[in-house]
Amino acid sequence: MRIWHSLAVAVGLLLPVACGDSGSSSSSSSSVDLPPLGVRLQEVFAAGLSSPIDLQAPPGDARLFIAERPGRIRIVQGGTLLPASASFLNIASRVSVNGEAGLLSFAFDPQFSTNGFVYVHFVENIPGTTGDILVERYQVSSTDPNILQTPGTEVIRIPHRDAANHYGGRVTFGPDGMLYLSAGDGGGGNNQFGHAQDAASHLGKLLRLDVSTLPYAIPTDNPVWPNAGQNENWAIGLRNPFRYSFDAAQLYIADVGQGAREEIDVVSASASGLNYGWSIMEGTLCLAIGGPCTTPGLTPPVYEYDHTQGCAIIGGYVYRGAAIPELQGQYVFSDYCSGFVRSLSIENGVVTVRQAPAANAGSFVVQSFGQDGAGELYILNGDGRVLQIVSQ
Repeated sequence: MRIWHSLAVAVGLLLPVACGDSGSSSSSSSSVDLPPLGVRLQEVFAAGLSSPIDLQAPPGDARLFIAERPGRIRIVQGGTLLPASASFLNIASRVSVNGEAGLLSFAFDPQFSTNGFVYVHFVENIPGTTGDILVERYQVSSTDPNILQTPGTEVIRIPHRDAANHYGGRVTFGPDGMLYLSAGDGGGGNNQFGHAQDAASHLGKLLRLDVSTLPYAIPTDNPVWPNAGQNENWAIGLRNPFRYSFDAAQLYIADVGQGAREEIDVVSASASGLNYGWSIMEGTLCLAIGGPCTTPGLTPPVYEYDHTQGCAIIGGYVYRGAAIPELQGQYVFSDYCSGFVRSLSIENGVVTVRQAPAANAGSFVVQSFGQDGAGELYILNGDGRVLQIVSQ
């Protein structure tokens, strides 16, 4: 393991760690020359939160819902952070924070305004199942819109008990109304448990579920995998897809690399059965861990950077808010080590990456991005700060 993982544990931060024994690639330098991105970071909260890890809101809802890694979802209402005692949800007693674990994400049902369903994604801390990845469905109280009723209902459980890293991690709904979940390759290093290319495992995958009724159903148009594969799997060959997001008909996946490359994959949201290559490839580098470097049929990244520029990519969103017109349509992302703010856009097949020269969220603290009910974007830091991306 690289030192970054030890640092994360020591200071109580989540790190979608890039670990391995290889050194940085020499294909690019640390002082890359990128076009400028005209945004800056404005502090929203400097204190009061414990390791904020996800920020969401239903479309048009003025509240902010902020997940804390130890197991709570807090509410900001009227610009005020409500006390922890008034949390939207508190399942801290059930959540593991060992290594990279924690409450990792949550998603509002597309029909939330009528059914009140919220899907919560966390790593369990229960003897015998500690380390398992869980998604549970909760429902808003009929008497208080700021409280989720407990207990929730289990949607899916993915055993993950061999290592305390590479949980992956996000649950969200796609434009097709299906529930998607990303899971890391099971941890350790070099895909040592062999899950990423094994279609019979849910680890190292992007899953797609129909949760219109529970227990979930496997959508009829999901890919059918050979050799007793798990047909919940929508895509395979991922290492630690800590964050991904949809933008209309496109899917953006930020997959954390091993020792050399961080990558962004951009594909059609309807493209099923893809293999993103890990651990045959790391980005566009041939690794051939566990077999020959056979690349036909693999989906390469549209963008990658080496470890002279960072250590672990933090994926964000395509900006669709109204406050920064010049950012419209650009995918915004960061890096745990470098703390940069960059955007990626694709026009006529040409990828352009821009960087905000004055926007730096701080090294070793960038945990995640958030998106409010108006489409504005935020950066969540492990030191408790919430920063909004605003026009420069």
